[in-house]
Amino acid sequence: MGQGLSFKKCNLRITMNNNNHHTQEISTERLVVRRGQPFTITVSFSAPVHSYLKQLKRTFLIAQTGQNPSKTDGTQIEFPISGLGDQKQWSAALEEQDPCFWTITVKAPANAPIGQYALFLHASKCHRHLGNFTLLFNPWCQDDEVFLGNEAQRQEYILNQEGVIYWGTENAVLAQPWDFSQLEEDILDICFILLDVAEHHQRDKDHTRRKSPVYICRTVAAMINCNELQGILAECESGQCYDGTPPSKWLGSSPILRQWFASRCKPVRYGQCWVFAAVMCTVLRCLGIPTRVVTGFTWAHNTDTSLSVDEYYDEDGTLLTQAQSARVWTFHVWNECWMARADLLPEYSGWQALDATCQEKSKGPSFCGPAPVKAIKDGDTDIDYDVCYFFAAINAKCQVWIQEAEDTFKPALSSTKYTGNNISTKGVGSERCEDITQSYKYPEGSLQEKEVLDKVYRKTKKLHTTSSSSETEFSSIPTALEEPVNLFIQLQSESSQILGQDVPLSIEVFNYSGGEKATHLVVRAQSLQYNGVPVTQLWKEEFDFILKSNEASTLKVFVPCSQYGKELGENHLLRLTATLRDKDSYVHFAQEEISICDPPLTIEFPESMVQYQPSTAKISLLNPLTEPLEKCVVAVTGRGLVYRQRKYRLGSVQPKSTEKLQIPLTPTQTGPRRLTAHLTCLQLQGLKSYKTTDVAAA
Repeated sequence: MGQGLSFKKCNLRITMNNNNHHTQEISTERLVVRRGQPFTITVSFSAPVHSYLKQLKRTFLIAQTGQNPSKTDGTQIEFPISGLGDQKQWSAALEEQDPCFWTITVKAPANAPIGQYALFLHASKCHRHLGNFTLLFNPWCQDDEVFLGNEAQRQEYILNQEGVIYWGTENAVLAQPWDFSQLEEDILDICFILLDVAEHHQRDKDHTRRKSPVYICRTVAAMINCNELQGILAECESGQCYDGTPPSKWLGSSPILRQWFASRCKPVRYGQCWVFAAVMCTVLRCLGIPTRVVTGFTWAHNTDTSLSVDEYYDEDGTLLTQAQSARVWTFHVWNECWMARADLLPEYSGWQALDATCQEKSKGPSFCGPAPVKAIKDGDTDIDYDVCYFFAAINAKCQVWIQEAEDTFKPALSSTKYTGNNISTKGVGSERCEDITQSYKYPEGSLQEKEVLDKVYRKTKKLHTTSSSSETEFSSIPTALEEPVNLFIQLQSESSQILGQDVPLSIEVFNYSGGEKATHLVVRAQSLQYNGVPVTQLWKEEFDFILKSNEASTLKVFVPCSQYGKELGENHLLRLTATLRDKDSYVHFAQEEISICDPPLTIEFPESMVQYQPSTAKISLLNPLTEPLEKCVVAVTGRGLVYRQRKYRLGSVQPKSTEKLQIPLTPTQTGPRRLTAHLTCLQLQGLKSYKTTDVAAA
């Protein structure tokens, strides 16, 4: 190299650097580092370097990213080897020098754009390519916007690849395993391809915007659901997924991301809200943004910020689809990302809600967020991004309408159905369910809740009176019905039931009036998708009885398994309704939702497991049905326990019998290790189970 420097090679010291930057699981063959934190390289020369200080003054490093890097747009940066500077500038320092090599420490600023970089050594007028590296966000760096101060949370929200996603109902929260796989090397490449594709569709060539976690979150959210861009997943809206993979069959994110990449970026069929959130969690954790998956129960979707949502039933209590898109979902899954909001007041930093599931909005893209969770709780609905939509979804109240003659509807007399219940996420360092509802809402009925709702209503009135306002308008909750409530009905059932068992119902009717009441009761069960769309009418019974003044009557009935077992729908949810009419034509209404749980698939480990020592796990399947489970196949996965996915054919499992399976294992990694089993057969498709064991070092 000119002026006395004769470049030979560069050692990127990948093993040491990746260990220091918490990326050693991503790769041992390429340099993956985090911004705001130094990494070290060694440059060797083929001839001794004399007067190194003079040479050093004429030597620079150049880092560049993007397809057409340039100094003017900030994607090509030249910096001297003169010492590590502040956190806002690229810098380098000579740590050790010898006539035949220099050891150089390089540091990207804590606000550098993430991406794939090339590093050059420039001396006089000659360039030498030293190597390539990938730069990620750094939650370990205090100056990075995604800094997270708790190490246990960093381990969970950046490095943990095995997650739990919650579903079911608010009274029976169920867990399913998910493999995020964010530390697999090809997933890192796919994540950056995803950003490239998004920016191509949005015609955004400014790579420097990748310095902002807000920008990255919004770009990834736009790419997850193909309704926004030519994205990763197509949404299964009708519940019919015959030309793709049903959402309940996915076990992890990597098969989805790899299929999207292998198909030249064609949307993968199919996803629903929990799949969108899980894949987004993978991408954002991979890029270095602390992220978790959150589930809320009884979610008001597509209300376009209205604080009321309607449900329509026929005279027998059958949920009607209607043309409206706004409806109450049994559960909904979204993400939270941790970051400082440099674009907002400091109080809005911290967890941000981000939702890739499409919303029908009056303006803006169909995804929502990132929205500060604190702003959602405090009703600061004018804060970016989309706080108003999250607030409405978890604070709306539901009005039930009963169909009368000539397609008219009458409001039912029923207890209020509240939204935004049991907001849950996986606990840090454990598999317990953590309730985080208090982060989103003040306690039901508290003074703080009333103050927040009043504040939002005042904004509503102000927006409605300012016709020229371009802000999103809130619609207020309708006033309470001014009708006498002389009868009261209550419907109770078990919150969950094992498939194969009859569902017991208890209906209590109270007559508070001063006279006798002749009543007609219809009890109904229908299967339901998680998004509030009815699947099939399953069962109905009708009763006529007379209630004396101030009398209470209790009725106990059963929904037979033979009536619901074959028409449950993918989400295994039942909507139970009781509709009571009196002689005055008042309609009294009660409803419950229950989960029908799959039969148990149990996993047993030996008392102790040691790395590299062969062992055996046992899987047991109980068939609770009165018919055989046909063509049973169990797929088994477990990072560090089994290599790739294994499939075992069980054949038929006879009624009321248990089938056992032996799984040979040789653990290759230590610490907590999860084994996941997924059963498919003619009768069941989404039966999953998981168990974690500790593997001791050899």
